Amino acid sequence: MISAALKALSDVLSPPFRAVLWKSLGLTVLLLVILWIVIEVVVDSLALAPWAWANTMITVVTGLGLIALAVILIAPVTALFAGLFLDGIAELVERKHYPNDPVGRELSTGRAIITAIQFGLLVLVINLLLLPTFLLGIGVAAALLANAYLLGREFFEMIAMRHMPVEEARLLRRENSHRVLAAGFIPALLAIIPIVNLVVPLFSTAYMVHIYKRIVRRQAAF
Repeated sequence: MISAALKALSDVLSPPFRAVLWKSLGLTVLLLVILWIVIEVVVDSLALAPWAWANTMITVVTGLGLIALAVILIAPVTALFAGLFLDGIAELVERKHYPNDPVGRELSTGRAIITAIQFGLLVLVINLLLLPTFLLGIGVAAALLANAYLLGREFFEMIAMRHMPVEEARLLRRENSHRVLAAGFIPALLAIIPIVNLVVPLFSTAYMVHIYKRIVRRQAAF
């Protein structure tokens, strides 16, 4: 797993990966800015209170709320946009590290969109569900376990689906659930680190290509 993570890390730092990261971050910032402007305009136009000072307070509170919302949403929205490029990233990794193996089939447009939405929602749900656990003092442990399972499962199945039907990909993951879970702890650790979590979708894609290849080759050897 360590060697696979190091390979994935070197790929993330390469120009093709950086280009995808900047694209997804740019789209994320653009969406959040548009959302910010729309909410500010709506709040200003409503004049919710008859007193100027009250409206000022509402505006200030709204601004602070938007900042908090941006902090919560930036990771899942980045994951959503990055998900649109993950299929191409997987192909780059396969061609670079496994030139003698057949390249996986590109997912259909519908499947790619569904996968991207799943990634975004998955990261959002994880972030929201884990917030109370930090107040209980078990946030880090809960985040590691939840992310290891969910991120490992989602990314492994996405890579496997490039090489086999959906049901076979899910079966392969279930048959190797302990290996996938163990492998999932590395991206899970990255997922709880602010800013670093923005590269998790790209890192996990490259990383799970290597994990998938190892599992398939191990099974073929027996």
